[in-house]
Amino acid sequence: MLDFLHANLSYILSGISVGGQYALIAIGYTMVYGILRLINFAHGDVFMIAGLMMVYLSTALPVTVAIPLVLVMTVVLGFLIERAAYKPLRTAPRMSVMISAIGISYLLQNAALYFTGGLAKVYPAIPWLSQTVTIWGSTTKMVTVVTPILTLVLVVLLTLLIKYTKVGMAMRAVSKDFETSRLMGIRINTVISVTFVIGSFLAAVGSVLYFTNYASVTPVSGSMPGLKCFVAAVFGGIGSIPGAVIGAFIIGIAENVIKGGTSIFGFGGSGWTTFSDAFTFALLIIILVVKPTGLFGEKATDKA
Repeated sequence: MLDFLHANLSYILSGISVGGQYALIAIGYTMVYGILRLINFAHGDVFMIAGLMMVYLSTALPVTVAIPLVLVMTVVLGFLIERAAYKPLRTAPRMSVMISAIGISYLLQNAALYFTGGLAKVYPAIPWLSQTVTIWGSTTKMVTVVTPILTLVLVVLLTLLIKYTKVGMAMRAVSKDFETSRLMGIRINTVISVTFVIGSFLAAVGSVLYFTNYASVTPVSGSMPGLKCFVAAVFGGIGSIPGAVIGAFIIGIAENVIKGGTSIFGFGGSGWTTFSDAFTFALLIIILVVKPTGLFGEKATDKA
């Protein structure tokens, strides 16, 4: 076991790092679903836009200024998306809202295609995060070490916000019963906007960490991570923040071990690289068959 860990430590560390980045994005999916019972298909593209904003802003501003500005601009983008695309459809059929979400996703992708000309943009090196460190003989970037720690800190802060603040209690009430919360005087629109703001902020943080590792940003850079984060949210139990985080870490670790592990089921790891993405969706199928509500999802009950 120790030999396996030592031989694959760099991949395991990378998996933990990617899992943390997926977790930050997956939380956005699960929070929006918990409040609106809506899958925000544009969330992965918000993550991609945050990466592109960092690319362009870093050419004119110091990185220490560009990063906070990207966080603020991504939050504003998430807020505007909610107000423009989702709020007018609050009483519309759920299918209409889903189509609107898909439309926003393609709008963001095509806007990115227009501004980039379809060319991959190189993400700027963030001085401290891009430094290399050696752990048990394996060389990796500092971002690999920072990501899981920062992710857990943000998740704890988010949990405290939801449990002990007025807006957090309102979010829990709305997630339990939308209509009753409205009748009790809770400002539904404010709660939903706050949910999108938090999700967009976490996606922006995730983009800084993710693109520090994978320093190429394209108009479709958010598509596959977005899908994997959605799978992580479903795997953990859509609507459950701890479930989304655990699901993201499992997917991130398994994906990276499959990509580079030197001894998986007796075969060289490099031959399994092709199946790293397939594994994520195979896992989704298995979990939906075995436990449709996910690991931490609550079983829905019909009221008489």
